[in-house]
Amino acid sequence: MSKQKITSFGEFIRQLREEAELPLRKVAAQLDIDPSLLGKIERNERQPTKEVISGIAKIFKQDEKKLHQEYVSDQLAYRVIDEDADIEVLKVAEKKVEYLKKKQNG
Repeated sequence: MSKQKITSFGEFIRQLREEAELPLRKVAAQLDIDPSLLGKIERNERQPTKEVISGIAKIFKQDEKKLHQEYVSDQLAYRVIDEDADIEVLKVAEKKVEYLKKKQNG
């Protein structure tokens, strides 16, 4: 299995669109959003809604869960950068996620 190139969510969406040879305006129309908004999403200047992520998954025949994971991982990465944190913060967060999931599930 080949390694997937790491890209931001927006770059990944742009890559899908360009590989499909679809203009921005046509994809935006299918998503029922303004082309300028899709352009901003592709440049990581705006964040997509869950509905937009779902639409992108359908248009490009992508696994919606994996696409959402890509988006969330971007958000986490930007937050770590903004906070000038390091890998230790992610390790602590991982433990907290496990704890909180156990607590939620009783």
